[in-house]
Amino acid sequence: MKISREQENEIHYEEEKTFSRRCRDYLTITAAAAIYAVAVSLFLDPNSLAPGGVTGIAIILNRFTGLETGTWMFAVNIPILILGMWKFGWRFILSTLYCTMMMSVFTNLLSPLGALTADPLLASLAGGSLMAVSLGLAFKAGATSGGTDIIIKLLRLRLPHLKTGLLFLITDAVIVTASAFVFQNIDTALYAGLVVFINSILLDMVLYGRDGAKMFFIISDCHQVIVKRLLEELDISATYISGQGAYTGAAKKVILCVVKKHLSPKLEEIVRQEDPRAFTIITSATEIYGEGYKSIFSEKL
Repeated sequence: MKISREQENEIHYEEEKTFSRRCRDYLTITAAAAIYAVAVSLFLDPNSLAPGGVTGIAIILNRFTGLETGTWMFAVNIPILILGMWKFGWRFILSTLYCTMMMSVFTNLLSPLGALTADPLLASLAGGSLMAVSLGLAFKAGATSGGTDIIIKLLRLRLPHLKTGLLFLITDAVIVTASAFVFQNIDTALYAGLVVFINSILLDMVLYGRDGAKMFFIISDCHQVIVKRLLEELDISATYISGQGAYTGAAKKVILCVVKKHLSPKLEEIVRQEDPRAFTIITSATEIYGEGYKSIFSEKL
């Protein structure tokens, strides 16, 4: 089928817009990786604070082997990323692979500078805050830091009855506890736990302020593939609402879903990838009752 010159120009414009957005996203991811490296190399690692996740594992392994922490961060992530690529597809992993690689490179480059402060409390506050800013930027650009994020997604596929928040808490608690034995200092482990807490609280604020969750209304002709990716990659469900175009009279499927705050950037990225023309409404949802959220009987105060 022959297309008109106007259609060709429109397609070219969309391609340029997509390329521009990708460049902007990768610049944001690079900046996020640099900020993350500052947190690790200048505050956490030199003060022996292992804040859970792959970063905590890398700091612990560094003490055993002497191999640079940034190198360990990337090495530990490699098999996890390969597993994630096999399970979730290359589009889900590509930006995360770049983010992980840049975090590792910047961490190794900054490590020789040493600690900016020897006070563990100040290091915990600064390191946790910078990590939150970094991860917030990365999430908004459609990437993650890899590591336990992917592992927990895979565990949820096999053990759907376990809550995501609980799995994150367990993995971080195990790593922080292990750091107490490795560094033989309970104070260090407690400060590392403080980093985890600060990072968790500030990350939510960086991404979405004080909102409880996000509610999406998505109108798209690609609704089937979007919902399929929501189920497989984000492990969230959705509801179809039947609609009708007021002007055309054509039947429409409206996707309604509610997601936890940290998953919202990834959902937005999925919609952009599958249908850049989708009509999407995003609003705050501060109280949600039902499966995966609060019980209206036991938690309504």
